[in-house]
Amino acid sequence: MKLLKRFACAMAISAMAAGPALAGDPDVLRVALLPDENAATIIKDNQPLKEYLEATLDKEIELVVTTDYSSMIEAMRFGRLELAYFGPLSYTLAESRSDIEAFAARMKGGEATYKAVVIGNIEQGIDDIKDAAGQDVAFGDTASTSSHLIPKSMLRAVNLTEGEDYREHFTGAHDAVALAVQKGNAAIGGLSKPIFESLVEREIISLDKVRVLAESKPFPQYPWTMRSDLDEALKEKIRTAFYDLDDPAILKPFKAEGFAAIEDADYDVVRELQAELGLGGSGS
Repeated sequence: MKLLKRFACAMAISAMAAGPALAGDPDVLRVALLPDENAATIIKDNQPLKEYLEATLDKEIELVVTTDYSSMIEAMRFGRLELAYFGPLSYTLAESRSDIEAFAARMKGGEATYKAVVIGNIEQGIDDIKDAAGQDVAFGDTASTSSHLIPKSMLRAVNLTEGEDYREHFTGAHDAVALAVQKGNAAIGGLSKPIFESLVEREIISLDKVRVLAESKPFPQYPWTMRSDLDEALKEKIRTAFYDLDDPAILKPFKAEGFAAIEDADYDVVRELQAELGLGGSGS
């Protein structure tokens, strides 16, 4: 774990130290991927994406995984990234302080939406979301949509408030939430449904130890974003590259069937929920 943390930190330092790129048509495109699992795995799994974008855009591609969502938002804010794959909440936070635009969202099951789940530890007798009362509840990153914003709203919906009715803890990543619940370090946790299903499929999480207590309504999928000050011809090439993407090897890490066009207004529902819960400031 210490080695992985050092790797993630090195990637973040690389992104921040590179300095802001000039607007227009840079030779190198720095592409940030969400730090929702360990950095080494993310970089390795996305080599096919790197190769595809280099061939399609005729640019050098640098994949970046920052230490957390906040540093990714700040890197985009200061022009140290050209493209970034945000979660819905981290996108709205980044968009509020950066000149960026969302252009594509992950497609799964023919839909550009996804859900979050609240899970519980079976051995501790957790079988209902209301059992969070008096318990330790794990979330991912503070700026995570499906591992913080949505599950917290689900708990509020059953009249459970953090700090009053349960103790909240932040693990930093979706997989860490699931593992915390499985190991009994937290009785309940919230994370992305696609990521949870992937962890079960890969046998990292056992349904003999963890059960799904509730799932959320659909929310807009994770958006791909780019700097608005890029050259218009380059921006169009980037859009086309993502809309035309159909290689399973590239799409697998995103648990996607493809990417569809998306607009900023599609994320207003996230902004409304953010305001309702009073979750502002820095920190998908």
